[in-house]
Amino acid sequence: MTEKPRALVFWRLFALLYDAFPVIALWFVASLTFTLAYTFGGHHDAHQNIAPFSPLQWLLWGVCWTMAGLYAVLSWRRGGQTLGMRPWRLRVVGADGGRPSWRASWIRYAVGSLSLCAAGLGFWWAWVDRDRLTWHDRASGTRMIREAKR
Repeated sequence: MTEKPRALVFWRLFALLYDAFPVIALWFVASLTFTLAYTFGGHHDAHQNIAPFSPLQWLLWGVCWTMAGLYAVLSWRRGGQTLGMRPWRLRVVGADGGRPSWRASWIRYAVGSLSLCAAGLGFWWAWVDRDRLTWHDRASGTRMIREAKR
């Protein structure tokens, strides 16, 4: 059996760019919810803005990170693809070639997030890795493959 080709760095980045749109839409919903709750919670005065690093701000960041994670993990578990991966024919598979586990998917998402925070270093690592794997591929035991055209 021939092995499916690994997804190159640029295909991954294109998919990530496409996936930014639905994720940003989810973040808008979360931010709107927080803004409405804050406004209707009696904080009408413009001088009572949410401080940049207040507990409420950290909670919003946590909610946004979790919403993006749910989008990614549920997509990977359901069919191996997010919306951004479909046009580029990319699919996340487990070590056995099947559907990735819940644990592996969350590890993949968490390490991928750290990789992005490190200026994408974990993605660029695929250029020097002998198997063309990123940090989150290695950490989670999953792989991203590029499927052939139909």
